[in-house]
Amino acid sequence: MSTRGAAMRKQQKPLVIAIDGPAASGKSTLAEKLAQRLGFFYFDTGVMYRAATLAAMKDLGGVEDEKAVTRLTAAVQIDVRPPSVEDGRVMDVLLNGEDVTWEIRTPEVDRNVSPVSAYEGVRTILTNRQRDIGMRGNMVMVGRDIGTVVFPDARYKIYLEASPEERARRRLKEMQLRGETHSFEEVLQSIIRRDGIDSTRQHAPLKPAVDAVIIDTDGKSIEEVLEETLAIVQP
Repeated sequence: MSTRGAAMRKQQKPLVIAIDGPAASGKSTLAEKLAQRLGFFYFDTGVMYRAATLAAMKDLGGVEDEKAVTRLTAAVQIDVRPPSVEDGRVMDVLLNGEDVTWEIRTPEVDRNVSPVSAYEGVRTILTNRQRDIGMRGNMVMVGRDIGTVVFPDARYKIYLEASPEERARRRLKEMQLRGETHSFEEVLQSIIRRDGIDSTRQHAPLKPAVDAVIIDTDGKSIEEVLEETLAIVQP
């Protein structure tokens, strides 16, 4: 290999496919299926905020103190890896080396992750860590600010949209499958509230990147959205 060829390969950017969108827009399901089809690693960046939330609940007794939560997030080690256990997980989530893949999915973490994800210091810290993980390459990265903040130079950027009512129906179905009992109105109001937090926060608000391809998923099956996305990333 020539010196020039080696230098060109060294300068190549890691292949990252960024998928963003509001809560329950279908982005996680799409990203997981897309990664399977492409043989890529599926990275839901939201798990890092959940891990930081879990750490705060354990070490601080809550998430109300923004400065304390930010300091703690800077101090703990959060990483994601390919799944090491065949129990339905799509990745390992490690907090200070401990497997917390399922512990971060508890209702208590659900109730507390929104304010943590809005803390500017926490987002800055975890954005840098997400970039480090993304540099491993061949990755489908999903979140709310991947194409705008985390990887603005990602080769492909997809932004999923769906009406609040459609997203509430999807979320309610997921909850019912887990045996949880909620009304449609409760879930809808939760979706609307989360949209408000995500889109109005001062740091890295939820919005599509200017060069993102926007896909409206209302009335579409996940298979239809997957094929539409594959047509974009495999033209």
